[in-house]
Amino acid sequence: MSERAMSESESVEEGGNLISEAWADYSTYSKGQFLDNLEKRLKVFMLRCVKVCRTLPKDYDAQHFGHQLIRSSSSAAANFRAVRRGRSQKEFFAKLSITLEELDESLFWLETLVFTDILPGHRLQDLTDEGYQILKILSKSRKTVSD
Repeated sequence: MSERAMSESESVEEGGNLISEAWADYSTYSKGQFLDNLEKRLKVFMLRCVKVCRTLPKDYDAQHFGHQLIRSSSSAAANFRAVRRGRSQKEFFAKLSITLEELDESLFWLETLVFTDILPGHRLQDLTDEGYQILKILSKSRKTVSD
C-alpha cells in the first residue's frame, strides 16, 4: 500500500470541509524527494490545522485547544525542517523524536476537538488520517536510524 502524498493542488477547503490529497508511490522517490515531500506534507498539515482553528467558536475551551493545535503542528513542521539540517546522526535522531512528539500532540488536540463536541469527527477525519500516516512514516524513519 502506498503512502499519501501531496499533489500540485495540495489540500483545499471546499464547502467548509477540508478535502484530502492525492496518493503517491514513494518507491520511485529519491531520498531527497522523499524528504522534500515529507517536509511539504508537514507544512500543509500545519496550514490545514490553522484553517481548522480559524473556524472554531470563540468559547474559551475551543480557542485554548485551537492555540495548542497551532503551536504543536507548527512545531512539528519547524522541527522536521531542523531534522533535515542535522549535523550528526544523534542530532538527527533527537530532532526527529521532537517532531514525532509534536505531531502526536497535534493529533491529541484534533481528537480533543472531536471528544469535546466542538467539531464533528467527520470534518477532521482526513486531517487526522494524514497526521497518523505522517506519524507512521516518521516513526519508521526513526527506528531505521536507531538500528
